[in-house]
Amino acid sequence: MTRIAVIGGGQMGEALVAGMINGGLPARNIIVCENNAERAAELSERYDILTTDIEDAVESSDYVFVAVKPKDVKTVLAVLADATGALENEVVVVSIAAGIPTVYYENQLSAGSPVIRVMPNTPMLVGEGVCAVSAGRYARPEHVEQVCGLLGSVGTVLEVPETDMDIVTAISGSGPAYFFLMVEAMIDAGVAMGLTRPVAAELAIGTIAGSAKMLQESGKTPAQLREAVTSPGGTTAAGLRAFEDGGFRSTIYEVLDAVAEKSKEMHPKM
Repeated sequence: MTRIAVIGGGQMGEALVAGMINGGLPARNIIVCENNAERAAELSERYDILTTDIEDAVESSDYVFVAVKPKDVKTVLAVLADATGALENEVVVVSIAAGIPTVYYENQLSAGSPVIRVMPNTPMLVGEGVCAVSAGRYARPEHVEQVCGLLGSVGTVLEVPETDMDIVTAISGSGPAYFFLMVEAMIDAGVAMGLTRPVAAELAIGTIAGSAKMLQESGKTPAQLREAVTSPGGTTAAGLRAFEDGGFRSTIYEVLDAVAEKSKEMHPKM
């Protein structure tokens, strides 16, 4: 049975743990490394898992998920390099830190260390995430298959070339924030026009949730579904025209481009 270490017990780290346990991985096969003692105790009690330091976790693990903030990766890698360098068994390092390429990990770790990069998003907290996976130079197909299987418990998984990861970050990694902003704006507009906030919230959230389900299950394209709602000269057409007059499509492109460029800027110097 695969043994997993998760370095970082924040939201993403916890989502990984919860998803893997729900997917059938025994809790005894998961170790979490979390510096905050109170948080570590909370996770240990909630999931009946062991919490320890990186050195001990790596020694008994096959896959090590680095689930810390990008600014903390360098510090974690220094410890990981020492810990994995002394081992005879192979350890696969899986990064879910935004903006940091596999080659950066490979340069810090022992020669030939297998590294896999993952771009998840926050809906994995409810088992509906989208995770894009890219293999480093030394990761073998069976490594990628195993990681995809583990991540499948927290949502959809797809493999992409690592050169596409900055664009992936712009669409799915940061995408939930755009979605939440739109829902927030719809609620605020409804309130401004006279609805109570609870009613506006239920209308907006229910509409968005139902529309997403239609998009997933209907087999139709977004354009086809949009056209089905839009009667010529009707209310929806008036709303869509206001979107277009406001430069909606160009704004979406500019947003994604800005995020992709920011992701590129976050690449650490080798």
